[in-house]
Amino acid sequence: MKTIHIIAVLALLMMGCSVEKDYLIKIETRHGEMYAVLFDDTPKHKKNFIELAEKGRFDSTEFHRVIENFMIQGGDVFAKEGLPRDQWYTIPAEISSNRMHAKGMIAAARMGDNVNPEKASSGSQFYIVQGKVYDRDELTTDMRQLGARFNQYLQLGSNKELKEKYTQLYNEGSFDLMNKMLLEHKEKLEDFYNIILGKEIKKDRVEAYSTIGGVPHLDDEYTVFGQLIKGLDVMEQIAKEKTGSQDKPLETVYMKVTVSQMTKKKITKDYGYSYE
Repeated sequence: MKTIHIIAVLALLMMGCSVEKDYLIKIETRHGEMYAVLFDDTPKHKKNFIELAEKGRFDSTEFHRVIENFMIQGGDVFAKEGLPRDQWYTIPAEISSNRMHAKGMIAAARMGDNVNPEKASSGSQFYIVQGKVYDRDELTTDMRQLGARFNQYLQLGSNKELKEKYTQLYNEGSFDLMNKMLLEHKEKLEDFYNIILGKEIKKDRVEAYSTIGGVPHLDDEYTVFGQLIKGLDVMEQIAKEKTGSQDKPLETVYMKVTVSQMTKKKITKDYGYSYE
């Protein structure tokens, strides 16, 4: 009897796993639809987003800030509804070192550290990461210190020709080539100044940013609380929108956000998303 009881319990557990549900987020735009899941390890952000979506409060908000190769930002519910500033609530930060700003991740916008040292998130605005693909050497290098040392190195009289070439690249706006030049001189600068210009970065982040891309400098600064599981092409079309003042698209990109419950098993099957 004891064996039968154990088998029955295991069967129930397995059945529970197969019917465990999650929320599927759908974001509709004139460019098409995007689908996302929200993370359980950011419960406050997940709950808030779902409540806003279920009440239709995201509907007719827009992606009001768009920067290609960086991100698309929207969902300003409070401004759309004309709420007074004292009602623009925030959400406590749920920043995790296990989350990164890889392409397709969804994160909460926030005010800067000077007025928001706790890194509390906006109660409605979010952004979807596009970013770019990085060279592995760039990811494992302290680029700020490398740039400072390189500029110092250029001031030497013997480096006049190198300085002219670097200045030309700057005037042409060839920033990728400028970074390439910096990295090519990394070892020489380390020897010349007797310093180490490398930096530690997790292997999974190096792998992600050097393959699918993203925005590594935002890591550990903003709460990443979800991920697109379908519709990356839609996000990239929005990122290509022509923009005007404050990176606002010249042609409004409205959104409609809805939520539906679905078994995790079906989400995995239909969208290829693997739960941790």
